[in-house]
Amino acid sequence: MPPLPLLAVSNLHIRLQTPRGPADAVRGIDFTLARGETLGLVGESGCGKSLTAMALLGLLPDSAQVSGSIRLDGAEMLGQNDATLCRIRGKRIGMVFQEPMTALNPVHSIGRQVAEPLRLHLGLSATAARAQALALLDRVGIADAARRMDQYPHQFSGGQRQRITIAMALACGPDLLIADEPTTALDVTVQQQILALIQSLVAERGMALVLISHDLGVIAQNVSRMLVMYGGSVVESGPTAAVFSAMAHPYTRGLFAARPQFGRHHSGNHTHLPTIAGNVPELVDLPAGCPFAGRCSYTVDDCHHQQPEATLVATDADGDHLVRCLRREAIAEAQSANVVNIVEVAA
Repeated sequence: MPPLPLLAVSNLHIRLQTPRGPADAVRGIDFTLARGETLGLVGESGCGKSLTAMALLGLLPDSAQVSGSIRLDGAEMLGQNDATLCRIRGKRIGMVFQEPMTALNPVHSIGRQVAEPLRLHLGLSATAARAQALALLDRVGIADAARRMDQYPHQFSGGQRQRITIAMALACGPDLLIADEPTTALDVTVQQQILALIQSLVAERGMALVLISHDLGVIAQNVSRMLVMYGGSVVESGPTAAVFSAMAHPYTRGLFAARPQFGRHHSGNHTHLPTIAGNVPELVDLPAGCPFAGRCSYTVDDCHHQQPEATLVATDADGDHLVRCLRREAIAEAQSANVVNIVEVAA
């Protein structure tokens, strides 16, 4: 009998209450994650990536309606009380948030904040927790950590603050680390340093990683499997190399085409980036069928009304590559004829 996955998410639905009525923000997400495995969630803002992460932690708004299943080591997490979830957060699951300044308490020293989960979850004394906090701050690269432990968040740079939140997330040796856009507010050099730090810590400690990003480059370099999300749905999933090789869904191709590149089409002194035609619809306006219907140049009437099933693109030792697209065969034919223009380009 195969071992249980560390994390198993099945048919996850999240409905939010909005001023315009109920909106299905996450629509039937499925994935599993083994110990030590790395998974990326990629997509535009509002596609449901962060809501999925909040559901894993039990941190959704009280008004949210959640159904499906989230199992950690086989134990159901949906429906658990706050006391049970508090024992899991920080101890079994660590979280690195997008903006470290809002994740850190401005009136507590960083040493106290890194030591807090050690005292809460592991029952360490103040002295032992402080010593462990110092070791963690050293490990994540805070220079002169012994002297700076009693300083406050505003006395650190953005990159240093993110290192501190990573130390907090790792304090109790979690089985799973969730990193939600951990480099968004940082310059490019610091971004690479933070991602390299997360990678090395995940490998060193044997943790599983869920990395959330809108940046395909970040996903390509840091995870072994990926989910491409749009409008609350997973439109393509599989081993990272396989997804980037085939890009079987038009939305995946659109994201890839829109990434900035040196030497792209120049007109005078201006560089024109391709964009995906149309606008991201509000959640309450998503079609009943494929969420990308209307923005894809291959849309037919069925796309608006029929939800595509996950179909197998390819399979190998790294797993199945799946796509949800009713027009996959037509798109593949056009690709083979080298006349495809799946993504409308706006100059």
